[in-house]
Amino acid sequence: MEGESTSLKTNLTEWRFNQYPKYILLPTDENHEQIRANVKNVIFSEVIPRPLDRNVRLVCASDEVLRNILDMDPGITCQEEFLDFITGRKLPYGALPVAHRYGGHQYGLWTGQLGDGRAHILGEYVNRKGERWQLQLKGSGQTPYARMHDGRSVLRSSIREMVASEACYHLGIPTTRAAALVVSDDFVIRDQFYSGCPRRERAAILLRLSPSWFRFGSLEILAKTGEISVLRLLAEFAIKEYFPEIHSTDENRFIRLFSEVAHKTLDLVAKWQGLGFAHGLLNTDNMSLLGLTLDYGPFGFVDSYDGGFVPNCCDGEGRYALAKQPDIVTWNIGQLANALKPLLTSSQQVHLSHILKTLDSYCKNKILETFLMKIGLKEERWGDEQLVEKLLDMMQQTGADFTLTFRQLSELEPSEMVSEIKLAEKWSLKRLSSHASWGCWLDQYRERLDKEAVDAGSLGTFEDERRRRMLNVNPVYVPRNWLLHEAIQDAEMNDFGKVRFLLDVMRNPYAVQPEAERRGFSAQPPQWAYALKISCSS
Repeated sequence: MEGESTSLKTNLTEWRFNQYPKYILLPTDENHEQIRANVKNVIFSEVIPRPLDRNVRLVCASDEVLRNILDMDPGITCQEEFLDFITGRKLPYGALPVAHRYGGHQYGLWTGQLGDGRAHILGEYVNRKGERWQLQLKGSGQTPYARMHDGRSVLRSSIREMVASEACYHLGIPTTRAAALVVSDDFVIRDQFYSGCPRRERAAILLRLSPSWFRFGSLEILAKTGEISVLRLLAEFAIKEYFPEIHSTDENRFIRLFSEVAHKTLDLVAKWQGLGFAHGLLNTDNMSLLGLTLDYGPFGFVDSYDGGFVPNCCDGEGRYALAKQPDIVTWNIGQLANALKPLLTSSQQVHLSHILKTLDSYCKNKILETFLMKIGLKEERWGDEQLVEKLLDMMQQTGADFTLTFRQLSELEPSEMVSEIKLAEKWSLKRLSSHASWGCWLDQYRERLDKEAVDAGSLGTFEDERRRRMLNVNPVYVPRNWLLHEAIQDAEMNDFGKVRFLLDVMRNPYAVQPEAERRGFSAQPPQWAYALKISCSS
């Protein structure tokens, strides 16, 4: 530990990017003017961040990201030069700020060129563990892809991404990371719910990290505009840098790239479903090529379980509802396949179509596997799918809480789940037990557990193992929208205590924490929480 602390940088004079980021090898537009027209044959545009000016202050930082990814002593956040770094005013040695060009299907329709309209990739950093990370500022001013917008982010959306990305990491969901967030007294105008009532909001900048910011839309834009040589270059680059198990001379390397991306992405969806996470805006420009949760906007963790849960108030048709995410993501993967087709021979395109046909069943099996783990079962057997579906159906009909139902199932022995005294201590499970089929389902569940215990030859220890396994996959805390809403309200008044506390709690979401309990983090959400609306306006 002592050796680690001595290797941490205590000021930004000592800390620096790699002199030559890998993305310097890709076509980059060096025209620094703010051109808002479509560009061609480039993947990046060089552009300098535009710093915030008025009364910049630190909202919060992730000590873990600073220490374990960026090799920075967390005390560095107290220094003025750190604020200058986060606002883009003073960039460390080796920085090469660029904005990434990509396109996307939004709500199922191709929308053409999009790109980083308010984000700047600053450079690449290889840490003491040999990991390569790209640092990006979000809200740092206009780029050539700003599409007539001001290039800023507001405080509320920045807090949501800061807390949620770090929470997802600790929940076990593959995700981009967030290092620090600053706010200023620079104002922007936003119509949060597109209701014709715009208001002034304070601008914020988030420092976030990822091994790569490439998306499905990074390839789509090149295929759609016929930039096939650049498409090939980017696909080859992605294979070399992020999929080293695929050999560069393999004639089927693009098929293998597709298969890797598709399956990583569906593994991610299974994690989302198992934790009740709805992304809210699953456009192809929000789909990471590395299978990471990317671009936290109108997301939500479902409270009372509802497969039709839609966190985004702009999604009137429910396209991106919680239960629809597997189908939507599979459709998005189909668009990625279309983007890669210009690089494939006719026989390879047939191979691609065969892979696509297997994805529905793969995703379904991964989700079932995830839910079986949540109820303490190690292997799939006949009837398990119906067991899980019935549980979710009862939860939806009774309004039982998704997160706490599974957690409370983890905390009781099956024989205790019929005890009125025990159920009185488990508010969500008590609500679930009001369903007429609860007793029947519980009998089937206990029978299923007994079969697995007998086959494992561990009747005496199986129950302890079941509860231990379940406690490891069923969290006590998730960043619910009402918790974020309260933290944001305080932050708007320059009180960042709740934001920082929430960030701290989410570093250990599977453990009961006394202060979080005192504040009601695992209690039944207040009634007003169920009416909260989140928009994609940020």
